[in-house]
Amino acid sequence: MNSQHTFFIPVMGTAFTADSPLKVAHYGINTVIALADDVLLERLRKYYSELYNIYYSEINNNTKDYRADRITSYLNLVNEIVCKKYDEFVFTTKEKFEDIKKYFSMLPERSEVKMEFNKIISESFSFEDLSKWLKDNLSMGSIDVNIMTKVDKVNYFKKDKLPSEFNDAHAGLRGYARSNLASSVIFSAGMNPRLYGYISNFNDFFPLKNGYIKKKIILKVSDFRSAVIQGKFLAKKGLWVSEYRIESGLNCGGHAFATDGYLMGPILAEFRDKRQELIDETYAVCKSALQTAGKVVPDNQLLVKITAQGGVATSEEHNFLIDHYNLDVVGWGTPFLLVPEATTVDSKTRKQLQEAKEKDLYLSNISPLGVPFNTLKNSTKDIEKFEKIKEGRPGSPCPRKFLALSNEYGTEGVCTASRLFQKNKIEELGVSEDITDKACLCMGLAATAVINYDVNTRESKGVSICPGPNMAYFSKELTLSEMAHHIYNDAKGIVRFDRPNMFVNELSMYLKLLSEKIEENKLSWGRASEKKLTNFADNLNNGINYYLEMFNSVDNTFNDIKKSVLDSLDSAMHHMHDMRNDISDLIKKNH
Repeated sequence: MNSQHTFFIPVMGTAFTADSPLKVAHYGINTVIALADDVLLERLRKYYSELYNIYYSEINNNTKDYRADRITSYLNLVNEIVCKKYDEFVFTTKEKFEDIKKYFSMLPERSEVKMEFNKIISESFSFEDLSKWLKDNLSMGSIDVNIMTKVDKVNYFKKDKLPSEFNDAHAGLRGYARSNLASSVIFSAGMNPRLYGYISNFNDFFPLKNGYIKKKIILKVSDFRSAVIQGKFLAKKGLWVSEYRIESGLNCGGHAFATDGYLMGPILAEFRDKRQELIDETYAVCKSALQTAGKVVPDNQLLVKITAQGGVATSEEHNFLIDHYNLDVVGWGTPFLLVPEATTVDSKTRKQLQEAKEKDLYLSNISPLGVPFNTLKNSTKDIEKFEKIKEGRPGSPCPRKFLALSNEYGTEGVCTASRLFQKNKIEELGVSEDITDKACLCMGLAATAVINYDVNTRESKGVSICPGPNMAYFSKELTLSEMAHHIYNDAKGIVRFDRPNMFVNELSMYLKLLSEKIEENKLSWGRASEKKLTNFADNLNNGINYYLEMFNSVDNTFNDIKKSVLDSLDSAMHHMHDMRNDISDLIKKNH
């Protein structure tokens, strides 16, 4: 399934892209559904079954495998509806011709299929011939899914602990594996060896003789070394990674997994330069494993895509990533939160996003996972949390328990954002922001769908949302066509004129992070402090030198901003010089 588009919409939260395929897949746009919240997916299945007059039977939570069953049923429903919409779409009639023209108007100008379509309609044609051509040349967007590998809570049935295959991430994988989708699963948040081992239980993940894989594996990675380690781990089980999806460590939405000072540009360059080496080495391991297991070995070496996401906001950046780093496609996440045709965001929250500036978007400590989390100040979930603290009742009820990963106050797991955990912790240590800052993301990230689809529930409707820092530079609600046109043509008035280049923006975030690390180590110097600070500073320094060389060498790109970029890099070098002196002083002081 090859999309004609050079962008995709990555996973965002749990609700924001949970039904995106139903909105845009017939336009050939790839999207990603989060599998974390089976309650949300079951509610959406009920909503869309009623909307499309499809029989619905509720899957209750009174069986061992209800989570996987809910996920399978929802994915099958989405696939059924999307396939039907797509079939109707390509079966062209005069009445639907405007929709077809909309599809092609959203494609990049250099698209061969777009040029061919324009040629066809400029001459005499029949709708019957056009339909045949569309079926032969177009494809619907891939309905991909996302699993956070570390959100793999143990589950219980009637107080009895269930085997590991019933853990949350395992059940999510099984739900996807049993679905009739032919698409990809994206694994994010690092390696989970037990979960990766479980994949080999399902035949759809293994290649056929011609190299076709019904259910492909995508790894979201932050650097080349991580890609090699995880890719070979899976290859030893005969499992092929079809795509490595590189995400900026800080210039992204949701949870932020910062690198040790490695910047996006040098990381992408390493993938570009070592791409064939990665494919060759990994395929040799995979082929050997398939032969040893007596499984089908493909006739030819399997393919790998390299993609990236995080902070891109202009057509110039989009095309540069593809052309300079040989990327297959580029992810655009945060800006799509302002596109109602593509994502699910309630009107109040979308208005807040439109008005948000840099100061309103911050890297918070609200996630119960203990990982920095990009969020929006004064979201309705924030306000709800502050009111509870003011009332002396901090914490949330914990009906979902997806993030109930602490065993401190219960063998079945407790979430650090729950009322139970915060009450006990405050009794032990007294009130502190470290305790009460945690927010219920399970409910907060799903609430926007509850609001938009008028779900009858007494649960909290406080919305948490997780845009990246890029949101500060977008301020208009956009149609799908406007967004696509901007991605390919840099439409005027979409992005703030003073927005820094994506590489410079990420660099400034890492400079700030290093400064914070230096201050932390002034207060608490440990055995590993010298090595960690020095490595971080070295990697950051190497990244700045890389950008100085890169921006000076590229022609016919970034011409309008090159001077400001080089000035920013020069300033960054001076900042680094000062911080290196601070690190040297700390090392001397603690020797």
